[in-house]
Amino acid sequence: MNLPRYTYYSSNNFKDYRFISEGPKGKIAKVVRFSKIEGWKNVYNLGFGDENLDTGAIDDISITNNEDRDLVLSTVANTVIDFTYHYPHYQVYAEGSTPVRTRLYQIGISGLFDEMSLYFEVYGLKDGDWHEFQKNVNYSAFLIKRI
Repeated sequence: MNLPRYTYYSSNNFKDYRFISEGPKGKIAKVVRFSKIEGWKNVYNLGFGDENLDTGAIDDISITNNEDRDLVLSTVANTVIDFTYHYPHYQVYAEGSTPVRTRLYQIGISGLFDEMSLYFEVYGLKDGDWHEFQKNVNYSAFLIKRI
């Protein structure tokens, strides 16, 4: 996508991505991790949050408020493009750690949808069923599939 984003670095297997958020709260390490969902064929969970520099774990509960939300969301979207470039048959499942975060993901997808739809089919989970993503419809999770 041709949107401003942070420079990110991937692991050798393209399942872990790291970048630095920069803003009024300083420099904060972020990580995006794609993990296989057991029992689902070719579906990987998108894990995202602040990186605990001691353990490498993802803190998906912390609220950074580094005033760079759009840059962060664009960077995460670009990691999905990169991950699915290397693994085109894998689908990406995304759900926030809280309903507020899921809503934030939805806002991000809505804002990037025109560009995302060039690369992906996007589905939203509503009332237990998957539907083609539509703006202004609330979903509880998202599934992204490379075209």
